[in-house]
Amino acid sequence: MKRTSPIQSTPSRKRVVALLITLVVSVSSPAQELYFPPAQSTGVWETRSPQDLNWCQDRLDSLQEFLRRTYTKAFIILKDGRIVREWYFDAFQRDSVWYWASAGKTVTAALVGIAQDQKLLDINAPSSRYLGNGWSMMTNAQEDAITVRHHLTMTTGVEGRGPDDTDCRTPDCFTYRASPGTIWDYYNPAYLKLQDIVAAASKMNFTSYYTQNLARRIGMGGVFINGVLWSVPRSMARFGLLLLARGVWNGDTVIRDQSYFTDMVSTSQNLNPSYGYLFWLNGKDRMMLPGIEASLPGPLIPQAPSDLYMGLGMNDQKLYVIPSQNMVIIRMGNPPTGSEPMQIVYDRQMWELISALPCATSVTETDEADTPATWPNPVIDVLHHRGTSVVVRTIDGRVVRSETAPSVDISNLPGGVYMVESSTATTTSRSLIVKQ
Repeated sequence: MKRTSPIQSTPSRKRVVALLITLVVSVSSPAQELYFPPAQSTGVWETRSPQDLNWCQDRLDSLQEFLRRTYTKAFIILKDGRIVREWYFDAFQRDSVWYWASAGKTVTAALVGIAQDQKLLDINAPSSRYLGNGWSMMTNAQEDAITVRHHLTMTTGVEGRGPDDTDCRTPDCFTYRASPGTIWDYYNPAYLKLQDIVAAASKMNFTSYYTQNLARRIGMGGVFINGVLWSVPRSMARFGLLLLARGVWNGDTVIRDQSYFTDMVSTSQNLNPSYGYLFWLNGKDRMMLPGIEASLPGPLIPQAPSDLYMGLGMNDQKLYVIPSQNMVIIRMGNPPTGSEPMQIVYDRQMWELISALPCATSVTETDEADTPATWPNPVIDVLHHRGTSVVVRTIDGRVVRSETAPSVDISNLPGGVYMVESSTATTTSRSLIVKQ
């Protein structure tokens, strides 16, 4: 039996809006020196009280309940390196192990930078220098045109056999589609080849290289299985803290090449400004999403600080790093609807609650004009909107529904992400919605 989304709501004439000021207290407080916890087996990770940050308990309760209802297993907030909140749900515990999914791509990006600093590889060199020719079904010339950097930026131009290729590394999963650097395509096997490149260049298996050059140095733990990192939640938080410190762990410089670090968390190509070296970047004017070839307007998470960069994984594994706030936030768990991934919609819903945590955030009564342009989101059958007409498009721009009524029935549409345009005589509001 299909579960009903726990996030659905219908706006009333009056409702509370708590998003007029974003993280006011955190922004205005002076930057603090980062704290680094001891090894997981030898000490206690220091904490910081939410009251010190002037965060309201009822808003923390609302966030915790939202996370519980959306099948979260672990959620940690770090401020200046100290734990402000650490929540575990159901049977999941602090020592429980979970997968990072594609959020772990960020670890691979860091290891590529470390390997380059050690002169083991060059990201501007052909990947065939390390893999040898024959790693794909392409010609030698086509292989030699693909650099390590193309793998880091999802611009190799390769494609595979179909949707079952996700974890494939064999040559038949790599065929020529376009010249490298001309298309952005979130193709996981092209990413996995980076792990093979690091292993070949270092003459170590990838987990051993990770353990020796990163995990052991920050007390992180974890193991890569079939290309995916598994660890306890605090390991993800430790890695986020390392990133917040720009690769330095309590005086030990783990990621030495600061130029590489900056490039890693900055726009890496002009096809998808919201993507760095395997990192997702907030605050850009447009984005492309996995499996979607169209470029969408606006930042990934308008509700979050513009300097936020992140690792995002299947079933909404989250690693958020916010330099301007000296904060790290992680989420591990199952997909928030209990079934399909929700892509960036869940990030936006979560950040509405995170941004409202400071008690100094204004709370005002507003009328219907301040309700969302469309609701509910996610939606199962009937979508409501504030305009006089509405157009529903697939993510590549094809119109699938159009109405001049306050609601539209989309119950027969396939599940997925859609773009919605709600228009009045003078304005048009655009939003992304998830159809369950």
